[in-house]
Amino acid sequence: MQQFIIGKNQAGQRFDKFLAKYLPGAPKSLVYKMLRKKNITLNKKKSDGSEILSEGDSVESFFSDETFEKFTRGADLDKGSFDKASELSSGDKVKTESKKRNSASLHKPTVIYEDEDILIANKPAGLLSQKAEKGDYSVNDWLIEYLLESGKMSQGELKTFKPSTCNRLDRNTSGLIVCGISLPGLQKMSEIIREGNIEKYYVTVCHGKIEKAFSARGILVKDSLKNKSFIKNISDEDLKANIYTEFNPLSFNDEATLLEVNLHTGKPHQIRAQLSSLGHPIYGDKKYGANDKGFKHQILCAYRLVFPDEEFLGERFKALANKEIRIDFPGEIKRFGFFK
Repeated sequence: MQQFIIGKNQAGQRFDKFLAKYLPGAPKSLVYKMLRKKNITLNKKKSDGSEILSEGDSVESFFSDETFEKFTRGADLDKGSFDKASELSSGDKVKTESKKRNSASLHKPTVIYEDEDILIANKPAGLLSQKAEKGDYSVNDWLIEYLLESGKMSQGELKTFKPSTCNRLDRNTSGLIVCGISLPGLQKMSEIIREGNIEKYYVTVCHGKIEKAFSARGILVKDSLKNKSFIKNISDEDLKANIYTEFNPLSFNDEATLLEVNLHTGKPHQIRAQLSSLGHPIYGDKKYGANDKGFKHQILCAYRLVFPDEEFLGERFKALANKEIRIDFPGEIKRFGFFK
C-alpha cells in the first residue's frame, strides 16, 4: 500500500486531476478503473475522482512496488513529474549538471518579497521568464532551485505541484516578476494579472525629447516568425484597440527621455513596439530601430507593482491589498545624467 497526505499545494483541486500528476505514467482509463475497484481510495472510501481535495486528506493506493514505481516515473519534468535525483538516468544526470553549470554563470534573481503563497523577484536582463526550448534555464528553474535549497519545498511536494511565474518579461527586460509558490498563490496572482487588476509600471529611456505625459492606444500584431510585434496607432474612440499604454516623462534632455510607463494591457513587446511606432525607440533596442551602440540590451525595467483592493484579493491575500513593491532604476540609466 502507498499513502499520500494532501498538503496545501494539492488542496483545492479535483481528485482525478491530482491523480494525473501523482501517477503520470498510468493511463486515465486505468486510474478510473482502480477508483471503481477501490484500489485507489480517498480517506479510506470509494471515490469517483470528482471530489475537491482538502488539506489533510489521505490518498491510499494498492499497487505492487514495481507497478507504483512505473506509474510515478517517466513523465517530462516540465509537465509536473519531479523524480528524485537518485532515480535519474546517467544521461539525465549529465543534462542536470550541465543546466546547473549554465545557471551558475547567470546573474540570479533577487528575492524582493515573499510569503507562504507568492514570491516576487527582481529578474536580471538576459534571463528567460519561462523556457523557450527544453535546454533553457529560466526563472522557473531558479525558483525551484531556490525553494528546494531553502527547505521551503521538498521533492515530494514538487511531484504534484510546480511553482511558476505568473507574469512574463522579455529575456532582456529586467525587473519585478511575480511567482506563485502555492497552488492558491499561483491561481490568485495569475487571475489578477490576467484581469488587469494589478498596476504594472516600467521605467525606460527612449530616443528623443518627450515633455508631456500622454497615452496611446493601438492594434498590435505579432509576427511569430520574426518574433516581432507591429503597431497600428489609433484614436481613443476606436474600439478595435487591443493595447493601451500611458507614458509619463520623469526627466529629459534634447536626445533622450526617462519615461515611466503604465502598462494597462500586456501584449508581446508592447512597450518596445509602441514607442518605436511613435518615433521614440528604446535605447539599446536594435530589434525596434535603435541604432545606438554601447548597450547590450534594451533599457527597460519593470520597477513597480501596485496590488488591488482587498475585494479583488479575498481574505487569504488581504495583506497584499494596496501594497506597493518597487525596486531601484537599473544602473544603465545613470549614463544619461538625468539625476545629478
